[in-house]
Amino acid sequence: MTLNMPVKHTVRSVSLLLTILISLFYHPIATKAIGESGTLPAFADFTKSVQNGDAKALRGVYVDDVLALPIVQQPSGSPAFVSNNDGEITQFGMASQYGNIGLLAHNHLSGKSFAELAIGKQVRLVYGDGRIESFVIIEVLRYQAMQPTSPYSSFRRLDNTEETLTAEQMFKRVYLGDRHITFQTCIEAYGNLSWGRLFVIAVPKSEYLSLDWQHMQTPQ
Repeated sequence: MTLNMPVKHTVRSVSLLLTILISLFYHPIATKAIGESGTLPAFADFTKSVQNGDAKALRGVYVDDVLALPIVQQPSGSPAFVSNNDGEITQFGMASQYGNIGLLAHNHLSGKSFAELAIGKQVRLVYGDGRIESFVIIEVLRYQAMQPTSPYSSFRRLDNTEETLTAEQMFKRVYLGDRHITFQTCIEAYGNLSWGRLFVIAVPKSEYLSLDWQHMQTPQ
């Protein structure tokens, strides 16, 4: 996917991303979301359960055989907030300012299911009025954080040792450009919960079908 690089608000956005990268590897005590179970609900049942009548509110995300998670919003004035409840996912408010959808979760809580997201999987978003928006995953990006506990770490792509990104370049890579979803969590390795970063990118289903992403992307 080709990402455009608008510069408006970039400096402030990058500073928020640095905060997000830190907040995602805090390790609070997990609490279970009400109604969480080992099997996914039917999509129709899930859709009804998350609706609140607000057409503008993003309320849930569903991926067959992988996850069915209600979406919570970041409180006003708390751009680094990430839910500490297992069974919830947090919408990254700053991504919305660029017309995109950022979905954040700790890797020891709801983010653990992100590792099962694969290229070609359909992602369905549910809004408060019951409206459904469909996307398809086109990229799974894995990076090693060269300084895992530093918000200023650079990131080396695990399947391409020639690519190393700064935090600013990372923000542009995963959150700017044409409308898409970015799932973000940390990667655990060698006993370190914040060893790396996982980003999963999904584009609108109509775009996926029209551009024939099936032949342009190689599953990882």
